Order: sequence, then C-alpha cells, then structure tokens
Amino acid sequence: MTSVPQIIQGGMGVAVSHWGLAQTVSRLGQLGVVSGTALDQILARRLQDGDPGGHMRRALASFPYPRIAQRILDTCFVPGGKGRGTPYRLFGIHSIESTRWLQELCIAGNFVEIFLAREGHSNPVGINYLEKIQLPHLPSIYGAMLAGVAVIIVGAGIPMEMPAVLDALASHQPASYPVRIIGAPSGAAFRTTFDPADFESEAVAGRPDIPRPDFLPIVSSDGLASIMVRRTRGKIAGFIVEGNRAGGHNAPPRGPLQLTPEGEPIYGPRDTVDMAAMRALGLPFWMAGSYGSAERLREALSEGAAGVQVGTAFALCTDSGLAPEVRKALVRKALAGEARVFTDPCASPTGFPFKVACLAETLSEADVYQRRHRLCDLGFLREPYLRENGTVGYRCPAEPPSSYLAKGGKVEDLADRKCLCNALVANVGMPQRLGNGTDEPCLVTMGDDATDVHRFCTVEQPDFSAADVIRVLLGG
Repeated sequence: MTSVPQIIQGGMGVAVSHWGLAQTVSRLGQLGVVSGTALDQILARRLQDGDPGGHMRRALASFPYPRIAQRILDTCFVPGGKGRGTPYRLFGIHSIESTRWLQELCIAGNFVEIFLAREGHSNPVGINYLEKIQLPHLPSIYGAMLAGVAVIIVGAGIPMEMPAVLDALASHQPASYPVRIIGAPSGAAFRTTFDPADFESEAVAGRPDIPRPDFLPIVSSDGLASIMVRRTRGKIAGFIVEGNRAGGHNAPPRGPLQLTPEGEPIYGPRDTVDMAAMRALGLPFWMAGSYGSAERLREALSEGAAGVQVGTAFALCTDSGLAPEVRKALVRKALAGEARVFTDPCASPTGFPFKVACLAETLSEADVYQRRHRLCDLGFLREPYLRENGTVGYRCPAEPPSSYLAKGGKVEDLADRKCLCNALVANVGMPQRLGNGTDEPCLVTMGDDATDVHRFCTVEQPDFSAADVIRVLLGG
C-alpha cells in the first residue's frame, strides 16, 4: 500500500458506511471505507426518494458511460420523491446470468459511492464487499474501480480469486468469479463472467483509465492468512484480522458448535490469532473486533500490527448512514448501561453467527419477528442450488417456508432466520413499504464494544462525530 493508515474505518451494513462517512474519515488522513453491499438498490432508492441534495445526479453526471446514467435516471429518479406511503420499485434480483440492466445499475451504484467518497480530497478511499454475496461482485468492483477506489476489502468468505479479478479488470480484460452451488457434483465449475468490452460502446471519451486497487482480505485466523499468501494468484497488500467480537457476520467457532445457556456460540483458544504467525507473513495487518479505543490501538501496534479496523464507534457517530432515530436510541441505551449485543447463531440466512443489537421495535424482538410476513424480494443472500434437471435455482431460508421447502431446503434451516437484506436497508432510513401499510422492520448489527460508547460522548452530549472517534483513538 502506498500509505499505511493506523485506522481503517469498517465497511458496515448496507450504506451505514456510506460515502459521507468514508469521505470524512479519508479527509482526516485515515482510510475511509464504504460498504459495497447492495449499492445498486441503494442508488435506485435514493433516486426514488428524489435524490435529496442532488448527490446521486452530481455523481452520475461524471459517470464515464452517460447513456447508462441517463437510462438509470429515466427509470429510477422521482422528482420530489415517491412519498412515504409508496413502496419502492424493485428492479430484479441477481443471478449467475444477471440482466444487462442489473449490471449497469451495479456499475453505476458502486461508481457513485466511490466518486462521492473521493470528492474534494486526494486521499485513498476503500470499499468493503462480502465474499458470500458473489453474484454481483464483478460489475460492482468494476464500477468502484472506474471511480478510482484505492483499496478493495473482502470478508465473510475466502476470496482466493479476487486478486486475479482486480488484475483483469484493471487491464479491461474479461473476468470471472466462482459461484458456490449447493448440490453441485465435486469438480463442477460454475462462474459469473464480466467483460468490460461489453460496455465500451457506452463511453464518450474512450476506454477509461482504472488503476488496480490494493487488496485486503478479512481473515479470522493466521492459518487462513498463511494459506492465502501461498495459494492466491495475484498481489495481496495485507490483511484485516477480525475477531469474533466484531459486528456483522462472525466466523463460526472452530470445532463442534457449543452454545452458552443464552444461546450464543462459544469461542475458545483455537479461535485466537497467533500474532507471531501474522508478523512472520511479512505483510501489514490490522486488528478488528473491539479495537475501538486508544488502548487497543496501542496494544495492536505493540504486537506488530499496522493499526486497527474500527466499525461500531463509526456506526454510532453522527456521520454514519444509520437512521438518526436508530443511532440515537442505540447511544442512549449504551450510555444508560443497557446496551446488549447478542451473537445469534440463527439470524443470518447464511448460517454464520451474526451480531444483533437488542433494540425495541426491531427484529431482535420475538414479537416483531413473528409479526413480519416472510418474503424474499431483494435476494442478496439467496443460495444457488442445483435442481434435479441440472439447472440452477435460488432459495433463502428467510423466504416463505413453503417456497423454501419446495426448492429442497431443509425444515431445520428455517428456524429463526431473518431477512437481513430488507432489515439492513431499513436501518439506513429506506425501508420498503409493505402491503399492510407498515414498513420493513430494522435489525441492527453492532460489535461487542457498543457498550463502550462513553469513550466518545456523554449523556449531556450524546452526539459525536467521526473526527471525535479518530481523535480519541489516536489519544487526543
């Protein structure tokens, strides 16, 4: 990496780490990171809300494919906004053979987020993707690269082929990425493909220049980091080492799953990272998972880390994309000593443990979960599976049970699964309006150090900024 920041801001949720937060952090000399999850849908919903501030339209005016930008505006933009009681239009769900329209929306959505995060300064900006959301990877990454993203961060999986993708796209060459298919025979290869040449006719100024960004995989163990160094084709710039106290999806415990009396996974010595082994790899690494304090930053540096990745503190600051009422409620609970984060082994359709912040009127409450009618209309966490006829189907254990079971899903996988796709979009103030006149409920994820928000604020002064977080972390 050309610059090695001490603080990497986490790429959280769906638009929690939005362009405004990332821009602020990068302006202050640390690495601002946007969440790359569902940016096609985020762009579409912002435009349907009337694009307050005109930011989406300003970024689209600089998009190197102006005819694509115009098609998106013609389709999605609602002058003055659609109105609170009107549902958002949906524009399809990703598949191995995604439509041209969805690819265009992905390219543009990722371009817009990075363009805005980089606007007005020259410092690096990163983007964070979840490896398990494989189907939109290629057009998403290409769009971010068109806007000059400096760092690609990938977690929630083992992204062995990501460096090769970055090499190909930086040279405007076709790229492909493997897709896991449930039930596929051993050795069967399923891949998504993307060719930048398919979009060159849309450019008005010839082939745009796109430098290759640095690649930082997120790992949960020194063993995985070592495997990636040995087996990955292409350059790795370093690692983010994320422990099980971090927000979002956590790696499952090694060995047989055991639960506490409250129902949380039990982690043990096998889940502890060997810092000497990380140092021996010879690459910079950042520690993540309850490292949101000056003391933990100093500890990480003393162990040979380049710094830390911090998510929860930035998610709760005034610069984050969380809906203000949600953010304020979480801060109030933390300052009152009532904050609780539950590592839920069942909530995520992926089957990975998922950190859930306990908050009234969200899916963390059993009655709210029971009232919600199951549906799957965004589909980012659907799992592809092989049908008996050899074609690929898609299912999600958070969809209606009858649909899931009809697709060969197991009844035991349905219990307590929650629709993270809709809930995480609701967290940032863009909930879908349902047929019964209510909105999709939220489900907020936070790391374990959500209880320590008093480092940055007080009951009398509960609001704090990204600049406050950085100042405190650096010992100011």
